[in-house]
Amino acid sequence: MNTIALELVPPDLDGGVQRAVEEGREIAELSREFGLTGRIGHAMIPGIIQEDADRPVDYRPKLDTIDYWRAIRTELGDMRGLCTQVTAFHDEQALSERLQDLRNADMDGIAFVGVPRTMADGDAPGVPPVDALTKFQDVVPHRGSILIPTREGEQGRFGFKCERGATYGMTQLLHSTAIVDFLREFARTTPHRPEILLSFGFIPGVEKSKKLIQWLIQDPGNEAVAAEQEFVAKTAELDFEGRKNAVVDLYKRVIDGVADLDFPISIHLEAPYGYNKPAFETFAAMLDYWEPGKKS
Repeated sequence: MNTIALELVPPDLDGGVQRAVEEGREIAELSREFGLTGRIGHAMIPGIIQEDADRPVDYRPKLDTIDYWRAIRTELGDMRGLCTQVTAFHDEQALSERLQDLRNADMDGIAFVGVPRTMADGDAPGVPPVDALTKFQDVVPHRGSILIPTREGEQGRFGFKCERGATYGMTQLLHSTAIVDFLREFARTTPHRPEILLSFGFIPGVEKSKKLIQWLIQDPGNEAVAAEQEFVAKTAELDFEGRKNAVVDLYKRVIDGVADLDFPISIHLEAPYGYNKPAFETFAAMLDYWEPGKKS
């Protein structure tokens, strides 16, 4: 896909389509202000489901992915669509219909995701993500899988998903260079070279009190994740310039580390608390260092 994808989370249902249109206009204006118009190739719209009760920011029912995309796309110029789709609560027929609807709405790529972390794989009645990768190859040309480089057993898990039909991996938010060692080992031990969407997020000062990002990446007992949570916590304590520089420095180290590994690389950007000028200033600084398709 060779793209920069900006994650746009559907607004609460009670905001309606009008709020979605307003958000699209805000994103378009921020893109113009920071020189990113025409450089962001895709909006990445996650399919949101309710998760743990201890979520630091309350969950409220969201506008459906397709309704949101149709509401905002006219505000976003030439941006195309990507999304995530939870598969485990749909039987094969229902999932087939849902995926066709997403494709009819011009979603270029769909990443199949599983059950909330409160549930074990197999607990839900529908199609597991790894089965969806195989079953729907004729429906979805770009089939994605979530890639968490710090997760135990992820080398084998991701390799199996590639064998079953994944064409790209979208990483969890990266707050260390663990993905570099992961991809280096993956390249050494497998023939698979899926596209990798490297995910980076803006860390605002409000993270000090809310700790939403630390919650999103949690993996109790995993020392590698504990180190990433510490990076987030320390970065949140800094002023804006310090936070921007910390994230941009991490971005540079990851990009430099994966540059020679022969994986197609795209960039996925997100701001878990919402978009504003500091977030876009940070993203612009990152992309000025490297972006997909940019000649070095």
